[in-house]
Amino acid sequence: MMSNLKNLSDPIALRVPLDILSEIERIANVTERSRSWVIVRAIKAYLAAEGRDILDAAEGRNEIARGEAADLDETLDELDRRKDGDVAA
Repeated sequence: MMSNLKNLSDPIALRVPLDILSEIERIANVTERSRSWVIVRAIKAYLAAEGRDILDAAEGRNEIARGEAADLDETLDELDRRKDGDVAA
């Protein structure tokens, strides 16, 4: 059982500015949760939003480097041709 808990998390040390720590503690008290719970929720929200954008941009750069990207002007020209009825383009 103990080995399962070890796989679920890894303790880390983190310096947090006092104003942010104060907010974390206030939220933890109001929600009757631990500071760790609040911090993990905040990290998950970051990873789902800004973190995902960063990873998507990095993957886009990798696709371009691998030659898997389309030129925007060529793509727009093709869309215009299709719009005008030239579906064989």
